[in-house]
Amino acid sequence: MKCENAYFNWSGGKDSALALYRVLCSKQFSVKALFTVLKCDSKKIAMHEVGVDLLRKQADAIGIPLVPFYFDNKWTGAEYELAMMRCMREFKNDDITTALFGDLYLEPLRSEREQKCHRVGINSVFPLWGMPTDVVMSEFIQLGFKAIVTCVDNSVLSENFIGRIIDNQFISDLPGNVDICGENGEYHSFVFDGPIFRRPVDFRIVRKYSMVFTDSQEHDVSRYTYLELA
Repeated sequence: MKCENAYFNWSGGKDSALALYRVLCSKQFSVKALFTVLKCDSKKIAMHEVGVDLLRKQADAIGIPLVPFYFDNKWTGAEYELAMMRCMREFKNDDITTALFGDLYLEPLRSEREQKCHRVGINSVFPLWGMPTDVVMSEFIQLGFKAIVTCVDNSVLSENFIGRIIDNQFISDLPGNVDICGENGEYHSFVFDGPIFRRPVDFRIVRKYSMVFTDSQEHDVSRYTYLELA
């Protein structure tokens, strides 16, 4: 059976890595690109805050080229959509017929992705969809994946979780009100080794930092703590 050409919507984190592993094992798709959305100003993934240079090293270790999509924070929603649709049509013109996603269970997000894909005539596939989060994490760890936490939402997690390796002890230490996969944005990660890699990704920790935003009462609040990697 001929494989379908696909591109993977890549975050560099654990869910993406496990979903890609399942896709590669299925042999149903030929993954032509890891497609990553990055901020123009910092050249980093929003929330994950992992830079493009490290993502290229990660993609090279996997053996699938990285295709970055840079967006400007000053764009309107319509401008973003126009640029994204243009990029997706380029994939379609290159005979890529399927978009792959690592989402688990957020229905509105899936619906939005499916609608965008449908508009350009691309199929959308979600390899991890509906899997219980404890099964996802157990499989990720048992397969030998290694990931470091690069962002935590301080409203639900202590900044002490920053820089930790995702393992059984990490899961055990998570508060009961936190999704163990961080599906609601409680934390984000960078995967640097595992069965999809030809070799581990070399990286170093640069610093830990916080981003300040203004709340509804005009107070400066440091809600997120990040780990800068290089």
